[in-house]
Amino acid sequence: MKKSTTIFLATLALALWQPASAQQAQPKVQTLRGAGAADMDQAPEDKPYVGKAPGSQKPVARTFSGQPPVIPHSVEHFDTITLEVNPCLACHGPANYKAVNAPKVGDSHFTDRDGKKLTEVSQARYQCMSCHVPQADAKPPVQNTFRGVVEAKKK
Repeated sequence: MKKSTTIFLATLALALWQPASAQQAQPKVQTLRGAGAADMDQAPEDKPYVGKAPGSQKPVARTFSGQPPVIPHSVEHFDTITLEVNPCLACHGPANYKAVNAPKVGDSHFTDRDGKKLTEVSQARYQCMSCHVPQADAKPPVQNTFRGVVEAKKK
């Protein structure tokens, strides 16, 4: 047998053999926040949305360039987005946004990944809630000193 194989097998045997004194309970691994690593996280309490009905509140200001706008109204009773229907586009789509006085879906949503212009919302941007989230009145889970920097819109 080769020397390296012999050393490996001896190390493996030593690692697998434990005397009774080594079989004591190991200390419980803990996370940085103090909870046991194996303990389940508790779900946070539900937070109410800041806006109620669409159009009942001003849009929430963005804090950095390129940030997707948050949804300033509740979406709790909206239909689910499917391949056939997107309820967001009923108000924010190019056909209706003026009539209901809603912001129009961004032009970036009408381009594919190669930059080609499309006549309908790109399938890559069709699931709105992947980027846009309803604004909730919730205390931040950790202290935060972030201050956004957004340039004022030029008129």
